[in-house]
Amino acid sequence: MRRRRPERRQILPDPVYKDLAVAKFINYLMERGKKGVAEKIFYDAMAIIKKKTKSDGFKIFDEAIKNSTPMLEVKSRRIGGATYQVPIEVPQHRQYYLASHWLINAAKNRSGKPMSDRLAVELISAANNEGGAIKKKDDTHRMAEANKAFAHFGRPRR
Repeated sequence: MRRRRPERRQILPDPVYKDLAVAKFINYLMERGKKGVAEKIFYDAMAIIKKKTKSDGFKIFDEAIKNSTPMLEVKSRRIGGATYQVPIEVPQHRQYYLASHWLINAAKNRSGKPMSDRLAVELISAANNEGGAIKKKDDTHRMAEANKAFAHFGRPRR
């Protein structure tokens, strides 16, 4: 007999913008349970964006997430001894997860400067449809497009 699944934790909206997406992003940004540090990085990045672009940091953040959200991805599927990269649509919750992680990793891979500066620059460039996260999304879409011939293998069964 299987054990019960744990219930999903409800996360509270962040204190500044009262937004769940921001709270989730801060949680993704957090390392080793240091939420205070993650919040400081995020809110500093918002302040830097406001200073650089003269517009609301939250709007830029929203635009960056929207631009780096993938619609398709490939999943490995083994059929008769051969492994195919099968393109599948990305579920809604995973879209936000991937977009956030690509933005964070692209910011981490930028050189020098504090993390808040790097995150701000990455968010601004993603809002303008450029930067590491957008490149990652385009690569993912290109991979899915290239393997469109295997789409009939469909979603893997669970």
